[in-house]
This record gives sequence, structure tokens and C-alpha cells, in this order.
Amino acid sequence: MLALTICVPCYNSQDYLRRCLDSLLPCPDDVEIIIVNDGSTDQTLAMAEEYAKAWPAARVISKENGGHGSAVNVGLAEAKGEYYKVIDSDDWVDRQAFAHILDILRNQGEKKIDLLVSDYVYDKEGKKRKRVIDCAKALPSGRVFSWEEAKRFKRGQYMLMHSMTVRTAMLRDLNFSLPEKSFYVDNLFAYFAAKHARRMYYIHEVFYHYYVGRADQSVNENVMIKRIDQQIKVNKLMADESHYEGIPKKAAQYLFHYMEIVTAVTTILLYVGGTKKHVEQSRELWDYIKKECPGVYKGLKASYLGVILTLPGELGRHFALKCYKLANRVFGFN
Repeated sequence: MLALTICVPCYNSQDYLRRCLDSLLPCPDDVEIIIVNDGSTDQTLAMAEEYAKAWPAARVISKENGGHGSAVNVGLAEAKGEYYKVIDSDDWVDRQAFAHILDILRNQGEKKIDLLVSDYVYDKEGKKRKRVIDCAKALPSGRVFSWEEAKRFKRGQYMLMHSMTVRTAMLRDLNFSLPEKSFYVDNLFAYFAAKHARRMYYIHEVFYHYYVGRADQSVNENVMIKRIDQQIKVNKLMADESHYEGIPKKAAQYLFHYMEIVTAVTTILLYVGGTKKHVEQSRELWDYIKKECPGVYKGLKASYLGVILTLPGELGRHFALKCYKLANRVFGFN
């Protein structure tokens, strides 16, 4: 078996795919790169086939458009690597950290880790100062550990799909699959992996460069509001997964923290949208969480974010938006 499969989902990626693939190739013989062309209508497929022809480690799977989750599912089904990593086509990786990660994946004993965590950086368009997201104060570095050894994550400090390399068999054994025709499913991937991982390893190095700031990007605020139904869908699916019986206490604490952040993002986006329908969708989302996971709902309502987000009436929503805009100026969200 190969050490690692890297899946590169692509949709109309001709303007940035080369940067992504050039950061990965050439790669060692025990690594494969699956470029999943998700129904692109530009030169993405031709570009991907050019790389596959030049590098035996790369291969192309072309399919009808099914969304980011669909491409991740296809890559997982085809993966021959013991570990699985998703790298979006507009992002890229650090070669030195890449080599270090491969050394860790190769040199394990009989008991394999379920999840390798590394740092990532927001490479925001037009910004010289880059924001690095790490877990250095929350996770032990440079060794295998369990959830019992994790410390509390700070707000804004969490593990996205960008920071995760996951044992392929764990995902397959749990019948993991992402919904199709939907954006923002990377949150489901990260939530699921964190929930089920038991043996983990963290390296305090930036591996992943997360490119943000394009006007058409899925994480652009205006785009997210237009696609708010998909954000709500993902939030509800996370609620469906928010049953923490039988999992380590520290894992449950982290998952609650993640659920809190995603729910806050969804609620604020609905408030930014500002229509009567958006307000009704916000109420319906919170009612759904209350019904599906009342314990989590109680915790969300009691947290200071929850208190701000659920203040009654138009004045309450106005105050929540003021807090959001202040935080945005300080932290520079997407």
C-alpha cells in the first residue's frame, strides 16, 4: 500500500491549478495524487492531463459536476494510500513540511495513528501579513497522543480539513461520505475526523497554504450569503453528528467548540442577509439544534457567543452584528 493519497478536487481551476500541483510534484514513489475534475468547463481537464502524462504519480478522474464533497468522495473511493489528504486546487503546500509528514506516516509501528494534524496559513489576497492557525498550546507536538492529553482550544483555534491527514481505513470503515451538490462540506470532514480519531500526531509546522480573498470564492461573505441554504444544511448535518456518548471528554469539548463556531458563522451570515426569511431561517436552525441535540443546544445558549447571537428582536440582532464587525476588523475574517 502507498503511504499517502492526495486528492485535488478541481472545478474551473485553470488559473491556479499549476501552483497547487507544482507544490506537490515531483513526489516520492509511495505517494499518489488523484486530480478529480468535477465537470470543469475551462482548461482544467487539459491541464490536469498534462501533469498526469508528465508525472506517473498523478492521475486524473473526470466526472460530471457534483460539488466539492462529491470530488472528495471519489478520491476516497479510489485512494490506494494508507492516509488520505485533500488539497483544494487553489491552495498549495510547503515542501519541507510535506517531507516531514511523509516521514511520520512511513515510520509508525503496528498501531497506526488515525489523524495527523499540521498548521495552516491564511494566504489572503492583498495582505502581506499572513495569519497562521496552529494548535501548539492545545496539542502535544512531535509524538503520538490521545484526546485525554489535549488541552483547551482557544476561540478561533480549531482544526479544519486543511490541517488534517486522515487514515483512509478509518474513513472507509465508518462509511464516511460527504453530501453532493453542496459547498462548506469541509466542516463535516473535519468534524467527523476529529470525532472518531483516537490516536493522533501533531507537527507544529505550516504545511497548508489556504488561499482566500477572491471575489468569487465560496468563503467570500457575499457568496456565502447567496449560498446560505448550503451553510445551513452543513450546520444541521453537524448537529446530527453532535451526540458525544462514548467518546473521550476532551473530544466532546472540542467538538462542542467547533459546533459553536460554525453555528455562530451561520447565524451571523443570516443576520447580515437581513431579510425576514433570513431571520426565520436563523430561528429554525436553532430550533433544529434544540430538537436534535438538546444538550449541545443548552451549552450553546449558555456560552457568551450564544447569548449574543440569541438576544431577542431587531436590537439583539443589531448588537450581534456590531460585535461581528468589530471582531472582523481585529481578526480579518474571510
